[in-house]
Amino acid sequence: MCVDKVKNLGVEFTPLKSSLRDTIISLKEKCLFLCQVKKRKMNGGGKVACVTGASGYVASWIVKLLLLRGYTVRATVRNPTDTAKTEHLLALDGADERLKLFKADLLEEYSFEQAIEGCEAVFHTASPVKFIVTDPQTELIDPALKGTMNVLNTCKKTSSVKRVIVTSSMAAVIVRQPPLEPNDVVDESFFSDPSVCMETEYWYPLSKTLAENVAWQFSKDNGMDMVFINPGFVIGPLLQPTLNFSVEMIVDMINGKNPFNSIYYRFVDVRDVALAHVNALETPSANGRYIMDGPSMTIYEIKEIMRELFPDLCVADTKEEGEIKEIIYKVCVEKVKNLGVEFTPLKSSLRDTIISLKEKCLV
Repeated sequence: MCVDKVKNLGVEFTPLKSSLRDTIISLKEKCLFLCQVKKRKMNGGGKVACVTGASGYVASWIVKLLLLRGYTVRATVRNPTDTAKTEHLLALDGADERLKLFKADLLEEYSFEQAIEGCEAVFHTASPVKFIVTDPQTELIDPALKGTMNVLNTCKKTSSVKRVIVTSSMAAVIVRQPPLEPNDVVDESFFSDPSVCMETEYWYPLSKTLAENVAWQFSKDNGMDMVFINPGFVIGPLLQPTLNFSVEMIVDMINGKNPFNSIYYRFVDVRDVALAHVNALETPSANGRYIMDGPSMTIYEIKEIMRELFPDLCVADTKEEGEIKEIIYKVCVEKVKNLGVEFTPLKSSLRDTIISLKEKCLV
């Protein structure tokens, strides 16, 4: 068969081996979510949940899984008419019938009322993720703190809300003094110290720590049923069309950069994190915090996995700049397994991340 003419349009045919591989990976991924839906037997039928910051990386997967389980989802975004931020949500299975977008701003006191009205669950994921800022108070701390309080105050006034699931972070767990050592085993009882965050100018950990602290206090003062999910760096397929911070770290590694000038990294799969959020709603006994993190691996081991998975991908050698930080400790993730979470192996997460990046022409 002659296909030379179509090559004049700039088409380069994907090798059959690659097409078959990606097809099977896609089928396995869809099977994973279908199995998760079957396990919970479409628990969301007739139920309404709100997801704040719904266009974000983790939030988009929460919306996807909620829709798969039959929930009606009220999703808040800053601008519902911005198709670059909302098109991927509106394309999800079930979105036509059971997804509605609402405009809301973290800093506007009453802007979440319409979205949360009538919901029995609220997933508060909205919070800026930045590690380099010029004005920490404006860019990180105010949105994290005021946004959390605005959402929680609305939940308090809304009698239909039975449980709130808050997306926190390992950043609210591990910044301590003295620093964590190799023999330390981090679990849900560990909290970052705000004073250490300020002294070291770790502004993102400070924002997440302060936000979680005020949420804990609000829960105690008001008897609100609240669950916290604390993931580390999250990778996996992107639903949104643009890079988020943690997946950009993978792009940086491919390009030879060392994002945090560290030897050791830990990653957790976005699909596992989304599953933990939704199962935290559907598990009556769920309570307190659930930390989620993967095994510690060196940047060199991660790059070797990339090269093994994608021999055609140009993975640059790491360019070391300045003093290398060797921060390593153990993490206990047994509690989150009680929510039915089985962690995706790092190799699978890296493979699916890079396939997603290639599909979106981001690498």
